[in-house]
Amino acid sequence: MKSTQTIAALVVAVSAVLSGCASTSSTQPANNGSYSNQVSASAGYGTIESIQVTRSEGQTNGTGAVVGGIVGALVGNQVGSGSGRTAATVAGAVGGAVVGNKVEANRNAGSGQDMYQINVRLENGETRTIVQDSVYDLRVGNRVRLVDGRVYRY
Repeated sequence: MKSTQTIAALVVAVSAVLSGCASTSSTQPANNGSYSNQVSASAGYGTIESIQVTRSEGQTNGTGAVVGGIVGALVGNQVGSGSGRTAATVAGAVGGAVVGNKVEANRNAGSGQDMYQINVRLENGETRTIVQDSVYDLRVGNRVRLVDGRVYRY
């Protein structure tokens, strides 16, 4: 009975931690409210005003949190007895997941990818900022076409 409660508490704790570790950040910055991934057909052409190189930050995929949560739960389960053991198991799982996620993020910090922030002045006067992984032969002043959130020379 107690092992069932411990396992249930562990599953709930790990699920809560993993859902809290999910990344919702985007590598595409806003440009004073005028940024949009979708460009209408009438606003699909423009001129490149600037290109800036940025580095995306290290990402986590949850592996560190899962491994840390399991190790933390195992260590916490060795402490106390009865309801104290259950509380220690849950606390160990949560703490281990947080530490494991942080360790994974630190390991991936140096592996960020170069991204290019391209500012385009559209024919209708709007400015759009597009972030993409390469610029190929794009240069400042080129006439470009925006398709599905990417910039192409034409």
